Amino acid sequence: MPLVAKSSYRAPWYLVNGHLETIVPSMVRKIEGVTYDRERLELSDGDFIDLDWLGNKSDKLIIIAHGLEGNSDRHYSKGMAKYFFQRGWNALAWNCRSCSGEMNRLPRFYHHGATEDLAELIAHVIAKKQFEIIVLVGFSMGGSMTLKYLGEQRELPKEIKAGVVFSVPCHLGSSAKELDKPSKKFYLNRFLKKLGKKIKVKSELFPDFISHNGYEAITTFEEFDNRYTAPLHGFKNADDFYQRASSSNYLSTIITPTLLVNALNDPFLPRLCFPTETAKDHSHLFLETPERGGHTGFTLAGKKENWMEVRAFEFISQQL
Repeated sequence: MPLVAKSSYRAPWYLVNGHLETIVPSMVRKIEGVTYDRERLELSDGDFIDLDWLGNKSDKLIIIAHGLEGNSDRHYSKGMAKYFFQRGWNALAWNCRSCSGEMNRLPRFYHHGATEDLAELIAHVIAKKQFEIIVLVGFSMGGSMTLKYLGEQRELPKEIKAGVVFSVPCHLGSSAKELDKPSKKFYLNRFLKKLGKKIKVKSELFPDFISHNGYEAITTFEEFDNRYTAPLHGFKNADDFYQRASSSNYLSTIITPTLLVNALNDPFLPRLCFPTETAKDHSHLFLETPERGGHTGFTLAGKKENWMEVRAFEFISQQL
């Protein structure tokens, strides 16, 4: 305890490996009937983030954090928001800087350990005095942020009752190296292509800070993080970033009931991203490791909903 002995997830027969379980829902799953109300939150450093709301007459709120180069429109974000909204909750899917369709104002972007925006967002939400219960849900990078936030805060707001995260690269350095493998370069190249478009825009806006020249020569996350992530966000280099931003450093100090779900066949996650030793003696961190599921996949055969939505609602309901 609290290692979850047996997961309830069962993968569809037609998704035969972790790659298909990752790629198919990302490409084909569509979430209908979700129309957000957008709010722009002006941040204390002069930048902004965009918040997408589904509002109910309720004192309960789920805050949803997306993955790397994702946004509030990704199937996992919209699906989670819709699932909770249909069950009486308010839902807030927030977009990291530069991810809402409009470039942010400052040279910096966002990263796995950038919890200052999440903290400011939560303070903003609590100031509204509308919500008695707040729960946090994160996917992949958004899961990293969520875990780090829950573990690094000396005193969490009393409204925060639980956290649930899926497919989290808890150990950033080893996950970055995992995507260097030839069989997984597809994912890496996709991320680098999307990030490169933003680097090009940033280089035009801030030529004294950022250069796009030679970007095409970058072939690993370590090279990208050495050149951009580290200097733009106050780290010495990629290794310093991986060490200080990894959520694995903050798991032991989590005092809020939190469920971490990482599939054993997740193509993004090597062994160090499964914190079994930390969780087995932990009073508040529940680790669930389904054999299948891929990376933010977890498709349910013949169902519109996703197992991540079902599992998150189940866990949170138990804690409340």
